[in-house]
Amino acid sequence: MGGCLSGDVRGGMEAVGGSGGRRAAGTGGAGQSGGGANEAVDYFFQSSGLRGLYSPLELSFSASKLRNMDALSKSDPMLVVYTQKDRRLEEIGRTEVILNSLEPSWITKATINYQFEIVQPLVFRIYDIDTRYHNTPVKTLNLTQQDFLGEACCNLSEIVTKFNHSLTLNLRSSSGHALLGTVTVHAEESNSSRMAVEMTLHCLNLENKDVFSKSDPFLRISRLVETTGPIPICKTEVINDNLNPVWRPVTLTSQQFGSKDNPLLVECFDFNSSGDHELIGAFQTTITQLETLYNSKSGANFFSHKGQKKLKGQLFVDKFQEKIQHTFLDYISSGFELNFMVAVDFTASNGDPRALQSLHYIDPSGRPNSYQQAILGVGEVLQFYDNDRRFPAWGFGAKTPQGYISHCFNLNATTNDCEVVGVEGIMSAYSTTLYSVTLAGPTLFGPIINKAAEIASHSLQYGNTKYFVLLIITDGVLTDIQETKDSIVRASDLPLSILIVGVGNADFKQMEILDGDNGKRLESSTDRIATRDIVQFVPIRDVRGGQISVVQSLLEELPGQFLAYMRSRDIKPRAPPLHDASPAAPVYPPTK
Repeated sequence: MGGCLSGDVRGGMEAVGGSGGRRAAGTGGAGQSGGGANEAVDYFFQSSGLRGLYSPLELSFSASKLRNMDALSKSDPMLVVYTQKDRRLEEIGRTEVILNSLEPSWITKATINYQFEIVQPLVFRIYDIDTRYHNTPVKTLNLTQQDFLGEACCNLSEIVTKFNHSLTLNLRSSSGHALLGTVTVHAEESNSSRMAVEMTLHCLNLENKDVFSKSDPFLRISRLVETTGPIPICKTEVINDNLNPVWRPVTLTSQQFGSKDNPLLVECFDFNSSGDHELIGAFQTTITQLETLYNSKSGANFFSHKGQKKLKGQLFVDKFQEKIQHTFLDYISSGFELNFMVAVDFTASNGDPRALQSLHYIDPSGRPNSYQQAILGVGEVLQFYDNDRRFPAWGFGAKTPQGYISHCFNLNATTNDCEVVGVEGIMSAYSTTLYSVTLAGPTLFGPIINKAAEIASHSLQYGNTKYFVLLIITDGVLTDIQETKDSIVRASDLPLSILIVGVGNADFKQMEILDGDNGKRLESSTDRIATRDIVQFVPIRDVRGGQISVVQSLLEELPGQFLAYMRSRDIKPRAPPLHDASPAAPVYPPTK
């Protein structure tokens, strides 16, 4: 996957997680064999309680032109912020009370974890606190006993996509009627999340674990967590047949290691393709201690299993450099966009759309089928990162009304334009197309990926602030696997990621090959290696009933792939404009 998840349990030999990726990574440990990369991912996130991109944000609040509810003075406002989950409101914070003010700027902030993979609705409610409660701690105030000044709501992604991370919202009543006043919400990302450390590491005199050759060493660095044990955050590449290896530089972010004094575990393994890697030695350290090793030009000795014996082998730090790495939100808030594209499989293996068993069957009760679920789920997240919300939408594998089989046709049959407006436009075009084409085959991805790559390539003529995300929803086995590989390898140089959703019960082993979960990048028919991993594949059947959704599984790597592209080309976020006044957003419908 991306630059941060190891396919170590399948014998991946590439470095993982040490290139300033977006999150910590999990691998199978020494002695663990078999199993797939998805199992390693699941184990890591179940043990660490983390998934996807988590960026702690501080929300600060101000309001303007509030209603005055007091007769002899001005209102004494307090703001309460909620998250909305499963149509339920969960309070995440309250500000202090500001006396006699209709233009309050509160000092107390609320903290929330920004998660790219999900929609995070927020509700802000402002109350005039009665004078008799001014000496009561705000956390214990009964809100039903206070005067309601108004509420506003938005999604967190609407705030972070603004140039200045600020959004002004009109207040409304609980029934949705417009009220006097506005609330402004500002999101601030911690500067510590941008701090990273780049290190070049080498070892001397490692113990040889092989009989007929020398060990093939690699390092794995883990963060030690008291409640869950070691959480892997970085793995170097494997150096073949070498007891004095020098590895390529690794970059660890503060989000991965925490503070510079948090304990880390450094392990050196002898690589085995079975995944049953043999421990050469290990020791515990911190980022601060690694910096000391660099400054003193001294080495740290490895110890045998459980630290029972000090070994001859040592680790040295040849380079130690602290640097600032721009975050995903730095780019998004400075005007970079994620442009959503979708392609739907209309091959005959889906079954007759009129039959209840068909994967394309549209339930009259309104319950979405698997194709509709994927479009809605991914589209509802990505739409906020696309300014014009005009999305290219294609179908493939069907006989069109013109009488020929097409492997890339516009879902929007009313015009020659491939774009539709909004997620609703995709859903409408999908339903219409379903009954205007004849399901056929075979299943080819090449033409669709080439079309998406053409759009991504064309956009570079006008700047580098657009990154494209192609969602392919399919039920079948690929007929053009080599052409698809070639297309993906070519596209790996472009600002493009490909999300593939597998629906139904087909054998999806080919799709797993396209996803670089085994730590090995795709190779084309001309022996060209993909510049980076740009594919994420998720079969719906494997995540249904689990702790996370299909959408979260699909999108969790996207920020990392975006950052890998931007950083590899040294593309920096744009400087904010001198004046960026966020206009008041329209009134939202009432919260139910």
